Amino acid sequence: MNDTVVTGPPIAETTSLTERCDRCGAAGKLRVFLAGGGDLTFCGHHANRFNETIRTSAERLVVESGFGWRLPAA
Repeated sequence: MNDTVVTGPPIAETTSLTERCDRCGAAGKLRVFLAGGGDLTFCGHHANRFNETIRTSAERLVVESGFGWRLPAA
């Protein structure tokens, strides 16, 4: 059995996000807190589209429960 170790920002899970996607206005699925300050919210489509950049730029992540975000391997 092979174990995959993923390094990156800590991930918290929440039952629901009330924010809208900062790219398209759809329901937010992932909220990204940036190391330099501020935060961004992404819908599922944009979270998966920009997953590599999110992983390397985020200080902390909040993911809506049930959202299968494809976190890239380090």
